[in-house]
Amino acid sequence: MATSVSGRASSADRTATDLELRGMTCASCAARIERGLNGLPGVQATVNFAVERAHVEHDTTVSTAELIDAVQAAGYQAAVLNGPDARGKDDDAADDADLRTRLIVSAVLAVPVVALSMVMAWQFTGWQWLVLALTTPIVAWGGLPFHRAALRSARHGASTMDTLVSIGTLAAYLWSTVAVVREGSHAHGHLYFEVAAAVTVFLLAGRYAESGAKRSAGSALQALLSLGAKDAAVLRDGVEIRIPVEDLRVGDVFVVRPGERIATDGVVVDGASALDTSTMTGESVPADVRAGDSVLGGAVNTYGRLQIRATQVGADTQLARMGRMVTEAQNGKASIQRLADRVSAVFVPAVLAIAALTVVGWLVAGAPASAAFTAAVAVLIIACPCALGLATPTAILVGTGRGAQLGILIKDPQVLETVTGIDTVVLDKTGTVTTGLMSVAGISTVGAVDTAEVLARAAAVEAASEHPVAAAIVAAARARALTVAEVTDFVNEPGVGVSGVVDGTRVTVTREGSVHGVDLPAPSPVGTGVAVVWDGEVRGVIRLTDTVKPASAAAIAELIGMGITPVLLTGDTAAVAEQVADEVGIARADVIAGVLPSDKAEVIKRLQAEGKRVAMVGDGVNDSVALATADIGMAMGTGTDAAIEAGDVTLVRGDLRTVPTALRLSARTLHTIRVNLFWAFAYNTAAIPLAALGLLNPMIAGAAMACSSVLVVLNSLRLRRFR
Repeated sequence: MATSVSGRASSADRTATDLELRGMTCASCAARIERGLNGLPGVQATVNFAVERAHVEHDTTVSTAELIDAVQAAGYQAAVLNGPDARGKDDDAADDADLRTRLIVSAVLAVPVVALSMVMAWQFTGWQWLVLALTTPIVAWGGLPFHRAALRSARHGASTMDTLVSIGTLAAYLWSTVAVVREGSHAHGHLYFEVAAAVTVFLLAGRYAESGAKRSAGSALQALLSLGAKDAAVLRDGVEIRIPVEDLRVGDVFVVRPGERIATDGVVVDGASALDTSTMTGESVPADVRAGDSVLGGAVNTYGRLQIRATQVGADTQLARMGRMVTEAQNGKASIQRLADRVSAVFVPAVLAIAALTVVGWLVAGAPASAAFTAAVAVLIIACPCALGLATPTAILVGTGRGAQLGILIKDPQVLETVTGIDTVVLDKTGTVTTGLMSVAGISTVGAVDTAEVLARAAAVEAASEHPVAAAIVAAARARALTVAEVTDFVNEPGVGVSGVVDGTRVTVTREGSVHGVDLPAPSPVGTGVAVVWDGEVRGVIRLTDTVKPASAAAIAELIGMGITPVLLTGDTAAVAEQVADEVGIARADVIAGVLPSDKAEVIKRLQAEGKRVAMVGDGVNDSVALATADIGMAMGTGTDAAIEAGDVTLVRGDLRTVPTALRLSARTLHTIRVNLFWAFAYNTAAIPLAALGLLNPMIAGAAMACSSVLVVLNSLRLRRFR
């Protein structure tokens, strides 16, 4: 396997690179960069305007230097994300400070310009020259970011939002300047200095507000990534040495005092406490931990002193994986956004054509050139597609960030569009609806065999397995101080059982009912039974029980209240499955029991063939194929890596209540995207004809355009209040 620049594993001949982009001002810029990158052989890139990044999957023969050159050829700047040339917080702060300075100075100068231009009673002899003098620095210096970006695009034969702004404000300024130079104090009716000044100020204000709002939109992810501790007190030869967290290694034992964050994922080796994981999992109640319990890096120790052995460090920790998953989701695009991108790519050239036709139409109709000019400038300014470019990515940015705070990791924005049709949620039983922590409830034997011998031999074989049933049997044997012998020639048959040679005898521990032609003790309707076989005969049955998670019933009731049908899917017996279903509120008609791991995906396909839109929730390796088959796969974060990788959504804390929460958050995010796009499309569609007909003053158009972008971002920010 090759490791990508962005830190994600890839195939031997493919890799992935995340680029940080500079110089984008609208969706047209993003579309141009995307076309430039995708023009390289073996490259597939998506550019996200809201986070100003490009995610590029490419052949290993394509270097990062070639990718950066492609971005620069399109007229923009790029650097490898987190690379030596990447921007930092200081760069962003400097940009904001520069924008704020331009805004304040331009606003102060624009007030007398607008006042003198609009209030005839205040006009004095030669006021036109004063207004010209005040407007010049506003357009030339205040509007420099727009003109510079427009010129850069023009050099590459492209047009963007800045093209519209630059042409509109310069046209108004130059038209008015020529009139003042020619007519002096007699120039009155053909001056548009207030348009050039006010539009520049409004657009600077809009861009400044937009910048702050976009930063707020990404604050949830930044908060998540900042949870990691900066250093750790490692025990070396019994002495505490404080080292940077980057220097921690797997196997190091470190000390965590009350109030400190846990430096990395690990296992408690000494001490007891309660850990606050609310910022990572959304769980408000601190979780008690003691020796032997696993803990997550980033959790806060509330009261006790803990010694923890590191099991995962650096990029392998759950916090780092969460950050990567959220970042990848925010860098991705939903199909609805791709539609907006295609519209934006042709929007600016179309607006330039409409503005030209507006001038021609007014002149042909016999109107004065000043009226034609005013209408054309209004068209240019009102049509800027900022809101269109921000509508989708800002909603995804806020929605996925809020999800991370609630313990819901959405891997791909496409999931948001799938959620709305979900009408069936298939739930794996063990580890999802139930705790998965089974315990031995009883042992039945055949003939004169002792229960201790049955348990000891079963534990010897199961010690080599990772199944919850195996763990319960081994734990029961050790609790009774039985000797667990070594096993050889171990064989695991998924969904059926395990076997191995113990003290020279082949012992098989198999699912009850899979051994035919022998008499077994009468099975109990409660719990799971496994048969223990050696010398070709069943020697006993071990009965195990699993407990339902406390939150499962409430979660299933919420799903039913949303009009979604919960289905219980398990490899366990029908009696056990129906008992669990009764306890949590699932109808017995919606219980599918006795299903082998390899057949779970077939059940999903059958439900889909019946016209159902299916979400699958699971946590084990045996659920990974079913998770990938479902319309949406939801993996419990407490489960295996294979299940998490196969799922579209990861539920970090393993609480079933996050399933309806994830569905509602996804639906709310998609609704926000649709509202944003409706506003952006409706705004431009309605405003351009009004401007072309001369019914919209260019100054008002500039204010409205700036407000539209800010309103779209503010609407997306409402997702931060989702509960």
